[in-house]
Amino acid sequence: MPLRALATDSVANTAPLVTLAEIRAAAARIEGAVLRTPTIPSHAVSREVGAKVFLKLDNLQATGAFKERGAANRIALLTARERAAGVIAMSAGNHAQAVARHASLAGIAATIVMPRFTPATKVVRTEGWGARVVLHGETLAEAAAHAHELALAQDLTFIHPYDDPGVIAGQGTMVLEMLEDAPALDALVFPVGGGGLLSGCAAAVRELRPGLPVFGVEVEGYPAMAQRLAGQPVAVGGPTIAEGIAVRDVGEVPLGLLRQMGIEVLVVPERAVEQAIALLAEGAKVVAEGAGAAGLAAILTYPERFKGKAVGTVVCGGNIDARILANVLLRNLLRDGRILRLHLDIPDRPGVLADIATRVAAAGGNVIEVSHQRLFAAPSVQSAELELMIEVRDTAQGNAIVAALEAGQYVVRRG
Repeated sequence: MPLRALATDSVANTAPLVTLAEIRAAAARIEGAVLRTPTIPSHAVSREVGAKVFLKLDNLQATGAFKERGAANRIALLTARERAAGVIAMSAGNHAQAVARHASLAGIAATIVMPRFTPATKVVRTEGWGARVVLHGETLAEAAAHAHELALAQDLTFIHPYDDPGVIAGQGTMVLEMLEDAPALDALVFPVGGGGLLSGCAAAVRELRPGLPVFGVEVEGYPAMAQRLAGQPVAVGGPTIAEGIAVRDVGEVPLGLLRQMGIEVLVVPERAVEQAIALLAEGAKVVAEGAGAAGLAAILTYPERFKGKAVGTVVCGGNIDARILANVLLRNLLRDGRILRLHLDIPDRPGVLADIATRVAAAGGNVIEVSHQRLFAAPSVQSAELELMIEVRDTAQGNAIVAALEAGQYVVRRG
């Protein structure tokens, strides 16, 4: 079973760092600047996971992610002097666009420092919101260090993506909307990167609905918050589709809040995130990035925790590359047995391909890709290797197609 971490700490009874009153004030402050997104039940997702799942669609924000909430609130709190000087942020993703957009709306100059490896599309989108983009460093840490240097040198206000009470209060406005739209929820699940979203929402719930369980979710390659809460050294790394929550250094303010409230963080495998992306796309007709699907991934990974309950989670971002989304959907079709990949060694003579196609069609399969190799891969000059990608309804139909081919004396290998 994947990791989970429960926060326990001697500071549990200290005064809260972010209060419901501050979160309500943030909601009033950002009203009109940030979209009030819907919280909807998804019947297809609910049937799949065995719980009544409600989705908070913050992927519908103008920049495609929830980060606008925290950025809008923090920028609204700037003094007149800070507004005149301008703001700066470090981000390679959603926070960059959020700060750029809301600084532009407020007529404030914004500088965004991004690592040199940042995809050109993200740079262009951030510049499109009116920000000056500075590319510096090979890593996020190097970009962050440079951003702090520029902030000191140019007297700019640094807008941190998660380690700031104003940002945290802004992120917490999400749960106010969720509980207005779905007041009978039995549990809430939020993705965790640096911890701003989870801590802000948990702080609101603590006062608004005491006793309502709130869970965080991290992906297994980057369980930094779970490790910190458990008192373990942080060990993270590796590729992940959930790059929006792939954080090494969590926020100290969110960490303190989560320790106060005893919030449990669940850790999910990479495969569950891919499965959640596909389920959202196919079942709920919702596009989610990896981090945006992490909450649903936890419900899939820990069914015993949520079975039969009304569970709310957030699709916190929808900024996924089209190629990556296509690959995830295809991989999921393969795992579910809805795409059949077959290798056949066939005699190199007229009519064989037609016979194979006829057998596949008779069993109801749809051939979507064919690779026919006779020069290099075949074991004999009298034979050829055939690779087929076949669309099928389910595993049973796939098995029927294999049986039909084997009945024709073809040697069939799956792979």
